[in-house]
Amino acid sequence: MRNKKIAALALLVLAAVCPAQAMDARIVKQLKALAPEERREQRCDIEAMKRIADEQKGLKPDKVIAYTFSDPVEEGNSVRAPGAAFRSGGDWYRLKFKCVTGERGLDIRSFHYKVGAKIPRGEWEQYYLYD
Repeated sequence: MRNKKIAALALLVLAAVCPAQAMDARIVKQLKALAPEERREQRCDIEAMKRIADEQKGLKPDKVIAYTFSDPVEEGNSVRAPGAAFRSGGDWYRLKFKCVTGERGLDIRSFHYKVGAKIPRGEWEQYYLYD
């Protein structure tokens, strides 16, 4: 489990530094190495970072955590993360998203999200958020 979490973290770091226009072959390779449910969640986290960076002025996410406030719900190819969070510019924000991927968990079929309030620094420790 620890190795999978490390691989997932490395994948998100790699995604954050790669161009937002397309997934790099290295990212696809790492995604394919994950179990399907982990692949789907990581792919949706990458999509969340891309969409927020492209569509929300002044926000440049470098990390998304789908399970900060509640566990994501997976149904088939769908991931619903009502209790997610993302980091941008050293601050954490609440996030909700629903993501539907293709059968292999690599292609995004639909993605809807809502950025919430900034999370006060005093709450970071209880939710395991970090600088």
